[in-house]
Amino acid sequence: MKENISLKFNKKSVLATLIFLAVPTVIEEIMSTLLQYVDTAMVGNLGEKATASVSVTTTINWLVGGIFSALGVAAVAMISEAVGRKNKADAQKISSQIFILTVVSGVIVGVLCIGLSPVIPVLMGAEQEIQKTASIYFAIISVPMIFRAVNIVMAACLRATKNTKTPMVITLFENVLNIILNYCFIYILKMGVIGAGIGSAISFTVSGILMFCEYRKSEWLNFDKAMISPDKNTIKMCLKTAYPVFLTHSVNCMGYVVFAALVSSMGTTVFAAHSIAVSAEQIFYIAGYGFRSATSTMIGISIGERNKNKFRSVQKNSILITVVMMILSGTVLYFVAYPLMDVFTSSENVAVLGAKMLRLVAFSEPFFGLMIVLEGIYYGLGKTKYVFASESVSMWCIRIAFTFLCVKIWKLDLTAVWYCMIADNLFKAILLSLPFVLKKVSFPDKT
Repeated sequence: MKENISLKFNKKSVLATLIFLAVPTVIEEIMSTLLQYVDTAMVGNLGEKATASVSVTTTINWLVGGIFSALGVAAVAMISEAVGRKNKADAQKISSQIFILTVVSGVIVGVLCIGLSPVIPVLMGAEQEIQKTASIYFAIISVPMIFRAVNIVMAACLRATKNTKTPMVITLFENVLNIILNYCFIYILKMGVIGAGIGSAISFTVSGILMFCEYRKSEWLNFDKAMISPDKNTIKMCLKTAYPVFLTHSVNCMGYVVFAALVSSMGTTVFAAHSIAVSAEQIFYIAGYGFRSATSTMIGISIGERNKNKFRSVQKNSILITVVMMILSGTVLYFVAYPLMDVFTSSENVAVLGAKMLRLVAFSEPFFGLMIVLEGIYYGLGKTKYVFASESVSMWCIRIAFTFLCVKIWKLDLTAVWYCMIADNLFKAILLSLPFVLKKVSFPDKT
């Protein structure tokens, strides 16, 4: 017999819970972005070459982070459903298997990144004079990879239990520590780009340790030592959800690598303006990622509770809030574009060019926000394959194909490249919206 999936609930309570869960995550995302801002801004004062040395491996760092984020998506989908069912034993079992996967992937990825660090800047098309510095910087921040993995995945596990405050506090501490260490290593000890890498590596390590300690305190996540042995079925379920997310990140990041390489071939000044503008834009759309995380958690919990009305309310409210927020953030971005660029570089040419790009992309922020929150709904459902297909097609058929034509064939400027990037985001939003418009996204039918 089917369970009752039309339980009564308070619509205002759903909205309040979404906001309650999202606000700390938004702050956490802002803090994570500021961690990148600090390196970029502090190193930016040393000149264009220093900026390029830090920025040239940014896309690879996104790829690395995507691996762990994929595990985080699986953790949220599976653990939040167990929380909705009020089944601690299942949540703890899932948590133990997520932890095993996190440690294994952290070690493997760390070793690969350190080993490949000498060739990555070359593959990214960096100019010869910055290749060595960029390589050393990337190797340094890759040393504490296991702590970076724990930080990302365990934070997702905590958010799946409705605990979004703890990851926020730890990320805030990480940023304060990073600022202090960067100042010491870059300016006092005169270590430049290398100093920025050391400061970030120490910050990653400390925050990873703190996140693990808090993770172990959670009654939903703290598993017994007997659970630490691999469970084939649970790991299989986890990987089934995670691998399309990983593939999405991988295909997108490979696209970002090609995209960045195409832009880097346009010269150091253009690439510096592009890289700083991309980093600067992040803080204006990360609110969407905060609501994506809250949406995934609430979708999973509503499924666990078998509450169809709550499921629908979460979808509608999360989409509405996110799009409105992104309209506001896009408006702000348009007006602060130049002052923002001026913070991150001492080069007037870089600042002016970067500001022009930011004003262009400001108009597409609502569509980008729609794309982000729709991802959250799909991830909460565990339906990650469609996201992979949609985003992969858009990335390679829109962004990369047309950027190649603009740069290599038509010899156009950076403005044309950013139009390609904007078109990619718009197309992704359209593709992800289609199943909702056609009413193909429904409440999971469990008996």
